[in-house]
Amino acid sequence: MKLLILGINFAPEMISTGIYTTGLAEVMAEAGDQVSVVTAQPYYPDWKVFPGHSRFFWSRGELPSGVRYIRCPHYVPAKPSGAKRIMHHASFALTAFPVLAWKTLIGRPDMVLVIAPALLPAPFAWALARLSGAKCWLHVQDFEVEAAFATGLLKPTSFAGRLAQKFDRWIHRRFDKVSTISGPMLRKLSEKGLPPGRIFELRNWARLDDVTPLTSPSPYREEFGIIEEHVLLYSGNIANKQGLEILPDVARRLAHRKDLRFVICGQGPFLDELKALSEGLDNISFFPLQPLDRLGDLLGLASLHLLPQIAGVSESVLPSKLTNMLASGRPVLATAEPGTALADEIAECGSVTPPGDAAALAEAISALLDNPRQREACGLAARARALEHWDNKRILERFRIAAHDLTGQPRPIAPPVAKATEAPLINRTRQT
Repeated sequence: MKLLILGINFAPEMISTGIYTTGLAEVMAEAGDQVSVVTAQPYYPDWKVFPGHSRFFWSRGELPSGVRYIRCPHYVPAKPSGAKRIMHHASFALTAFPVLAWKTLIGRPDMVLVIAPALLPAPFAWALARLSGAKCWLHVQDFEVEAAFATGLLKPTSFAGRLAQKFDRWIHRRFDKVSTISGPMLRKLSEKGLPPGRIFELRNWARLDDVTPLTSPSPYREEFGIIEEHVLLYSGNIANKQGLEILPDVARRLAHRKDLRFVICGQGPFLDELKALSEGLDNISFFPLQPLDRLGDLLGLASLHLLPQIAGVSESVLPSKLTNMLASGRPVLATAEPGTALADEIAECGSVTPPGDAAALAEAISALLDNPRQREACGLAARARALEHWDNKRILERFRIAAHDLTGQPRPIAPPVAKATEAPLINRTRQT
């Protein structure tokens, strides 16, 4: 099968949706499919084009797995706002269009897979797929319009908000198959008018072979100079509108405890402001993102994982970092509303407190730290949940079968799906 993937995030980005787009492409290629990717220049989570990549020109390359890609130049705002994000996605849509036209009309793929975000290029991909006779599949990592409403980037009653809702509903109903990553998000697809036969669950996955529960202290404890008994870890993108501002408040409320340290490991446009909010606190430390091949050691540093979210967002997104948090066998404390995808996934694996309620989160932290038996039970449940729901081999094989069935192509005989499917990802650094 010839598969063309359109996605704004791709290797060598080390976190978020880029890892999953890359992993899916590699598994398909290693199973015998011909895979091409149209993507942007790498920029996430710093919101700055990576060194060695052009801001103004297209480039091409190939991964060791055989996946070929073309990178398109695009506008990358240093401080993304609502309007700037729209320009960011629109610029990618414009620069990706000629590449998509060439890849579809000349290359004639059997299927075009669009990864959202970004949704703005999706009409181009859909129209070109129809012209070329290819099947088209939309995979939704985030419901961008709902998330924009929840974070205040768009107002539902504004002209732009009403237009966005109409576009969102229209584009989702154009594709032959639409997938997303959780049960509540699948229900949202139904609410948009999609029939059950066109809806597919394609979960993000955990790196189960590389992220396993540590039985001895993480080497990061010595490298980071941590002497406290407990580590409360947040690792990932540091952006505004994520609810991260609650963490300094919680740290202040727990300043009397000398047995814990907050560790924030990541990068993003909100980092400087988060550091400013943490001034005067001696129980919170900041570190940059760490290499993917040490992800298991980093996540094993945690006594508890912290996963804050703002109100309303947890119905539209399921943070990709959750999968490996669970795989590490450590409890997860999140801020989310009951009944959301995030709250459902954490059930029995930690605690959920109301978004923005620093007092409740501080109390939940203390309750778990002071109850080692419950903490151990939550950690065991987290690992079991990852093994049951987030196994990359089963998830990606199920997608591969569905993609071949959709296109009518025979399923290739795949080699055993082992660690080699993730090996090209593990040793990537910020350079290419």
